[in-house]
Amino acid sequence: MLSPLDRVQQVSDAMMDYIGKAGLKRGDRLPTERQLMNELGVGRSTVREVIGRFQALGVLESRKGSGTYLLQPVSSATVHMPLRVETENLRDALLQTLEVRRGIEVEAGAMAALRRTDDDVRIIEQKLDEMERVHLAKGTSGREDLAFHLAIYDATHNPLFKQLLEQMREAFERFWHKPFDRPDFARRSFPFHRTLFCAIADRDSDAARCETLKILAVVEEDIKEMSK
Repeated sequence: MLSPLDRVQQVSDAMMDYIGKAGLKRGDRLPTERQLMNELGVGRSTVREVIGRFQALGVLESRKGSGTYLLQPVSSATVHMPLRVETENLRDALLQTLEVRRGIEVEAGAMAALRRTDDDVRIIEQKLDEMERVHLAKGTSGREDLAFHLAIYDATHNPLFKQLLEQMREAFERFWHKPFDRPDFARRSFPFHRTLFCAIADRDSDAARCETLKILAVVEEDIKEMSK
């Protein structure tokens, strides 16, 4: 049996192949969900998940009452292909993806501090409050942590940040789900999420960079320590 992530990736590949063979161009409407289910041989939930992934990448757009439209041409050679980490060594994979995260997340935090609106601050704080609630109750809060960082990406008002994350999501989820089976992984970074939020709320881009670097420094230390 394929894992859910592998299954979605397989259907994503099939969707790209289908779009290419059907000769769909920018602005063309995709077949209905039911037609895609029949063409790809999968259920409705999988089709919707794949469409959601392509929407996050800026490839598709769903228009209420009209259908789903192709915004960008896609193929197996396009930049919209999800990125892959070609190592099975957990330590190496985590460090490789961390290097990329550092480059993206530090600047995302700084841009969010400069561009955030009052609504952005409200949403980020809501995500942070939920993350803190779950963390205090369970000792870990991976899903809520991701939602917090996604809210920061949204506050940059630069859709490329979120598109880049979506390209890397499969690689990230594959290796970052309870690494080393340690629920305390990166727990020491927990307080810095609140200080990062405060920096963004204060429009202090330098402080936002600094607090993001603190979070990622803890993550790097834990990777190296827990992989010994």
